[in-house]
This record gives sequence, structure tokens and C-alpha cells, in this order.
Amino acid sequence: MLRPIFAANWKMNHGPTDARAFMRTFLTYGGRRDDRTVAFFPPAITLPSVLAALEDRPEILVGVQNVHHEPTGAFTGEISAGMARDAGARLVLVGHSERRQLFGETDEQTARKCELVVKAGLTPMLCVGETLEEREAGLTEQVALRQLTAGIERLEPAQVAAMLVAYEPVWAIGTGRTATPDDAATVHAAIRRALRERLGERGAVVPILYGGSVNRGNARLLLDAPAVDGLLVGGASLDPGNWAAIVTS
Repeated sequence: MLRPIFAANWKMNHGPTDARAFMRTFLTYGGRRDDRTVAFFPPAITLPSVLAALEDRPEILVGVQNVHHEPTGAFTGEISAGMARDAGARLVLVGHSERRQLFGETDEQTARKCELVVKAGLTPMLCVGETLEEREAGLTEQVALRQLTAGIERLEPAQVAAMLVAYEPVWAIGTGRTATPDDAATVHAAIRRALRERLGERGAVVPILYGGSVNRGNARLLLDAPAVDGLLVGGASLDPGNWAAIVTS
């Protein structure tokens, strides 16, 4: 059993002021626990406020939601992996469904991002998942494995073994529709097999999280599904009480 990981993706929510208030409340719900890992992905502009609030809680990880696929350049509004590292991030979301669907991020770009993230000394969390149309066409595993293979193609086996993967079906993101525990377990098992084929036994230790309309009511059921090593949570992570309930599931 891998230690479960609970990752909060705030998306475009919680500026610095809201984040400070969130952390003051969230940190009252409990102290350090060594049986699970908690991570936050705030907006980039909010990152310093979250890091400051967690100064005495280094076991809680903090990351950014995206980086550019080039190391530097004239890309107004973007941040690089090196900048994220310099600002104090330890994790980076790569290939989130909203980046793929809304901003046209390609498999090639996710591969370049993963490579730059690792070179910067950060840990990528590579997100994979199918659209509703792909699911209805029976392409769920094919799409997830294609995205996984593309995302890790530029990495060495040891680098892949140190990263994180999140399965987040696009049709379940922010829709209230959630994959059943059996659905999640099936796709997670396919991802695990692919990682073992690439890495051997080291493929067994890469955490695979589930994301997609996770809430305090279904978190425990999803975590109990075989091969689900943690949860990537969006909307339900925006309230400190809800998030605390999920983290203690």
C-alpha cells in the first residue's frame, strides 16, 4: 500500500487574501500526520501566500498548476519550471484536462513540460483521461495510455519512478459525474501495468491518483478502490472544512 496522497487543485480560485484565510482555518483541523501526504496547487499568484502559511508545515507539499513547455522566452503571462522552483514550488500539474481541452495542450507539449519540470528539480503530476465521446467509443484505456506514454517518453526510468500520475476523466471534471470505484480501478490497473512494463518493479511505487468530481461523500469509496493511491480534488478543496474532511477520509 502506498501512502495516500490528497491533492487540492484550486484552479482559478483563491487569491492571496482568501488563501491566507483558508489556511488559518484548515490548519486548525489537525496537526501533522505521517500516514498520508497533502498537497496544494494554488494559482501561481497565490503560491507565496500558501507557502508562507505552511512555513511550519514542510510535510505539506505545494505546487503550481502549469508551466510553459519552453525554459525561457517571450511568452507573456506564462511561467517556467525554473521560475516555479525559484518561487518555492515542489510539484507541477502537467496535462490537466482543462489545459488539454480549453488551451489545446498537446501530448508533445506535456512531454516537453515533464522533461523541463524534472530538469528543474520538481516533481510532475501527469494528468491523463478521456472525453465523454472517447469513453462512449470504448477508447478509455487507449487514450489514457497514449497520454501516459507521450508524457513520459523524454524521461529516464528513474525519473518516471519519482513522478506522480493522475487519472481524471474529462467527463467527470466539475460535472458532478464521478467514475465508479470499479471504473477508476480498471483504468488505474491499466496505467499500473503500463508503468510496470516500462519500469519493472519500480512501476509499482508510482502513485496514481483519481480526479473528477471528488467530494467528501465519495472520497472514501474511491480511495478504497484497488490501485487508487490518492485523490486530485478541484471544487471540493475550496472550502477548508470540506477539504479537511476529505484529507481525513
